[in-house]
Amino acid sequence: MYMDKPKTTPSGKPYDIHERLLLFACDVVGAAQFLHTRGPIARALSYQILTSGTSVGSNAEEGDGASSHRDFIAKMRIALKEAKEVRFRLRVCRRRELLDARFDALIQEADEVVRILGKIVHVALRRERA
Repeated sequence: MYMDKPKTTPSGKPYDIHERLLLFACDVVGAAQFLHTRGPIARALSYQILTSGTSVGSNAEEGDGASSHRDFIAKMRIALKEAKEVRFRLRVCRRRELLDARFDALIQEADEVVRILGKIVHVALRRERA
């Protein structure tokens, strides 16, 4: 059986937000594994990064199964909050050189995820008010 390749943006990222958040979570796991090798402070931060970074996608998945439009907005707001949290902690780790330049693309992806989820929440709120 022929399977279509997932559709991607010009930069190679999946258009499907859930697929993109799954890849993001996998990259966060890799960053957490790397941080475990960098000492006790990095290890402590790795747990926080792992929790918030994997929570983004799971909350977005829950949003798809929301019982109402308001529930969808609530779940997506939580996903956005978690995305902002992981972005901040990744930036701290990079600035303190706990993460090296290999992780710059992950930090950029965290920023893009924040923007995408922010737009989803904004549009959903606008529709709720209409």
